[in-house]
Amino acid sequence: MKIHTGVFKFLIGWTVVFLFRLIPFRPPNFEPMLATMMPFSKRYGALGTFLFGFLGIVFYDAATAGWGTWTWVTALCYGGLGVAAHYYFLNREPTRLNFMTFGVVGTIAYDAVTMFIGPLFNAQPLALAISGQIPFTLMHLLGAVVFSAILSPALYRWVVESEVLEFNLVTLRRF
Repeated sequence: MKIHTGVFKFLIGWTVVFLFRLIPFRPPNFEPMLATMMPFSKRYGALGTFLFGFLGIVFYDAATAGWGTWTWVTALCYGGLGVAAHYYFLNREPTRLNFMTFGVVGTIAYDAVTMFIGPLFNAQPLALAISGQIPFTLMHLLGAVVFSAILSPALYRWVVESEVLEFNLVTLRRF
């Protein structure tokens, strides 16, 4: 019996997200977290994908901006998107179109929830949050479509499906 682990693959995924988010002068809200997480949802289940999204945000904030209320809200939202992606891809093929479809719907859901960080935790007027959210979400959608079309299929094929990148945690043999 072999127990396979995807820890190395998760590290590759987190590294892709982390390095891209560190690019200076990149367009705001143009980031690959959801597009990177979706391929993992097909293979690593609801819990694995929840942890991928949740810990990806927690680790990134720990290394850059520090933790705050936004960390826990966004980490829980990305974790929830991971669970939703798992169930979306449960009976669907990991095609470019399916990645893009979930990327658009997931981004809209994510932005609808996280829009309330300002009004709930910083006394920002709701009208200001909504008006500011429109260009923010449009840029986020552009990134979701681009990354879902290019990055998600590549990661699925070359990382998630690759057996070369797996190692056995425990090997038990019957004699």
